[in-house]
Amino acid sequence: MTFELIDIALAERQAHPRLPDRMTGKVRAVLTETVGDQHLRHELMLPVWVDTHQGMSDEDIELGLMVKAADIVGRLKQTLGRPAA
Repeated sequence: MTFELIDIALAERQAHPRLPDRMTGKVRAVLTETVGDQHLRHELMLPVWVDTHQGMSDEDIELGLMVKAADIVGRLKQTLGRPAA
């Protein structure tokens, strides 16, 4: 069983309703899973957040949200790729 990330994109972002220095968002990640000869496609919507500071550009904020999502996907792939105990 192998997993491959084939697409990742920021789907939405907004200021946190109560924390002034935090942005939240959702990142859409698409993975393919190969089990034997079968290929399965999984679409995930990952809730993410990033703390912001004055001087951060929109690109910095988007990159921070994407990095958080990539970390989540990496941990998911690592966990699912382990053999069952």
